[in-house]
Order: sequence, then C-alpha cells, then structure tokens
Amino acid sequence: MTAEIKKGPFLGIRHLQALLIFITITCVYVGRLNVGVSVVAMTNAESTNPDFPEYDWTNGQKSLVLSSFYWGYIITQFIGGYLCKQFGVKKVMFWATISSGVCSAVTPPLIKWGGWGAYCGIRVVMGFAQGVIFPCIHQHLARWSPPQERNRLGALSHTGIECGNVLSMFMSGMIAKGPMGWPGISYISAVFAFTSGILWFIFAANNATESRFISETERDYIESTLQHDENYHKVIIPIPWRAIWTSAPFLAVLVTRCAENWGLSTLQAEIPEYMNGVLDMDIEDNALFSALPFLAMWVMSYVYLISSDILLTKKYMSLTAIRKTLNSLAFWVPAATLIGIGFLDVDQKTLAIVLMTLSVGFNSGATIGSSLNSIDLSPNHASILMGIINTASNIVPIVTPLVAGAIVSDGTDRTEWQIVFIISAVIFFVFNCIFLIFGTAVVQPWDAEDFLLGKQPELAKTPAIRDESDTKKSISG
Repeated sequence: MTAEIKKGPFLGIRHLQALLIFITITCVYVGRLNVGVSVVAMTNAESTNPDFPEYDWTNGQKSLVLSSFYWGYIITQFIGGYLCKQFGVKKVMFWATISSGVCSAVTPPLIKWGGWGAYCGIRVVMGFAQGVIFPCIHQHLARWSPPQERNRLGALSHTGIECGNVLSMFMSGMIAKGPMGWPGISYISAVFAFTSGILWFIFAANNATESRFISETERDYIESTLQHDENYHKVIIPIPWRAIWTSAPFLAVLVTRCAENWGLSTLQAEIPEYMNGVLDMDIEDNALFSALPFLAMWVMSYVYLISSDILLTKKYMSLTAIRKTLNSLAFWVPAATLIGIGFLDVDQKTLAIVLMTLSVGFNSGATIGSSLNSIDLSPNHASILMGIINTASNIVPIVTPLVAGAIVSDGTDRTEWQIVFIISAVIFFVFNCIFLIFGTAVVQPWDAEDFLLGKQPELAKTPAIRDESDTKKSISG
C-alpha cells in the first residue's frame, strides 16, 4: 500500500502524457494515410461523389502522390532527434502537429490550383513536418516513464498507430461519399491535427519537473526512478556517436527495424497485388479484406500489451526475454504465412484472407518487441537513436517495391511472387536471429551523462527490471 501511495494517483500525469502521445499518433496517421482513399475519390468521382471535381491522372502520377509523403519524412527523422535535445519535446511536437494540420487544410485548394504536382508538394511538406514526431515520442517516453512502467506506457501510446490506420480507412471512405466529398477528407484530418496540437500544448510538459498539473508525490517518484543528477533537465548531454555506432545491441535494433519495415511493406503493399493478380480478387471492393488485417493489428497490439505486462509484473520473464519472444512472434509467424500465401490458388481466397489477417495481426508485436528497445538502451539519447533507426528503416519501403517490380514481370505468375515472399520470409527469420543474439533491454554504458567526460560512468545504472541473465553475463565477463 505504501509503495502505491508513493507513486501518486493510480492514473497520474505520466499516464496523461501517454494518452497525449496516443492521440497525436492517431491524428497524424489519419492525415498521413488518407491519401489512398483521396486519390481514388479524385480520379473516379462516380465511385464516391460525382458532385466534386474529377482529375485524369495517370498511374505513374498517382504513384508519385502516394509515395511523396515519405520523401520529406525520411529527411527530418535525424533532425527531429537533434531538435528534441535543443528545444525540448513540447515545442517540437506542437509545431510538427500544427504544421501537419495546416498541410491537410490547404490540400484541396492546392490541388485545384496545381493538380497532382501540387498534391505531391504538400505531401512532401507534411512528411517533413511529421518526420520529427517519433524521435520526439521516444524522448518523451524516456523522460516520463519509470523504467518498470516504460513498456506499458510505451506500448499503450503506440497503439495510436493501429487506431490511426483503422480510423483513416473507415472515416475517409465515408467522408468522400458524404456531402463534403473528397475535400472533406483533408479538412477533417486538419481538425484532428489542430485538436491534438491544442491538447498537447495545454497538457504536455518536457518532463515531470516542468508540469503544472503533476503532484509532488508523482513527480518525485518519476524523477527518483530515472537515476540522473539534479541538473539533468538544464543541460544538453553530449552525444557519444562513436559508442553508438559501435554498439552491438543498437546495431541489432537498427537492422531488425529495417527488416520489420521490409516485411511489413510486403504484407501491406505486395500481397494485395498478388491477391488481385494471381487469386483474382478485387481488393478495392472487398471491404472484409481491407478491414480485417488492420482490426486484427489493433486488437493484437492490446493482447501483446496485456500479456507482456503480466509477464513483467509477475516476474515470469525479464524485459529482454519479453522483447525477444514477442519480436520472434511478430517476425516468424508472418514469415511462415508469407510462404504459405505464395502457394495458394484462385480457389483458396478465404484462406488467403485468413493468412493475411494473421500475418498483420501477429506483426503488431514488433512494437513491444523491438520498436521500444531503443529507449531501453539509452533513455538519455532515445530521440537520437530513434532518428537514426527511422531514417534507415523508412528507406526500406521505397526499395521493397523496386525489388518486387524487378522480380515480378507478370503479375499473374505465382512462381515469381513466391520468390518475393521467400525473400521477405528469409529477411524476417535471419534478422530476428540477429536480434535474439545481440539484443538486450539493459541500458548501455554510453548512456551515462558523464560518459564523454572520461569518468567512470556511474549514472548509467540498470533499471529496476534488469535482466538477471545479462547481469550474470556481465559478472562472468
């Protein structure tokens, strides 16, 4: 009872910060992902709402519009980590979210003025704005989450990704067919972004010591578990670049996240084409197919969250073991189903939908498995690590379609598609093995505030949930 009182309220301001992150992710994902429905509505008005302008864009032009967001998104990942350290997460996140909302708001008039080229341009700017968000999120979680609660708060906040996917899919279609037409998709997305930005501005704080709403008990609890000196929030800790780039656990996370994006982009982009070409399925008109994988991903994210929380709080497994176990499920189950889908024929459409749903659903475990691992390794440099990881991993979805396009010359040839799926399955399997060997949830020595000062790092202490097996290894070593 006493331990609970020392933590402050059962639902405190640290939980509010996780909720704010969830809302922000959900809202910016709606703005990011609505482009698929928007492009269909703009180029085929009869299928949605004929009362609004229709544009005759080629498939190449539509492809450029669909991919243009990521041109800007890649550029600012690394910059986001730096800006967080210089100006604080609150300011950077606020302006990024508001800027994203402005991009949504001006999209319809820009399209009427400049067509698909203007649409590409504003999508690049939106990607540029949103690129700083995830480095900010990881830095924010590192500053607000006690080590023993970091997995729970981090996973809860990241379920906004699945929520944004589902909301965008359902909401965009309904808006396009309604009285607002396709311009309404952008306008509603802008309202979402502005609302989340205002909530963030009012309730967010860079750390517990700066919050206007936190109780003294909760503030002391959070700060005491983070193990840093009293001037921590007033100084900018030098970045140990050499130590980061020579760290095996960090490099393991880096390549694992790249592998995750390779497999996920195959699941989300290539399999629908396979099902359309080989299995003769009309993907766009199949509401069940469109909805089930994302709904499964959302539901499974909470299954993974609850399971990992029980295993951690009951001390059945260490955090390192949980991360490796869930990442294995998130990688190896989809690897098996990818190979399985490649052997289905036109009479097995239902089984194809089932396997696709299982693949995407199980893959949601990668959030707890490896995505949050960068915070474990270095809470002090979480935004920098996330910036590096997201920059590298978001190049992968650009490369994946090129590889698939080079292999598949005939979209109806199943044997060519099998090669694409086997490559993705091998990548899933091999890089998860690397994570199993070199991955860890133990904070690294180069996380210490005085690491670059030549002193013995005393501040990079192990979180309360340290893995016992890693402790034994370090002692024996």
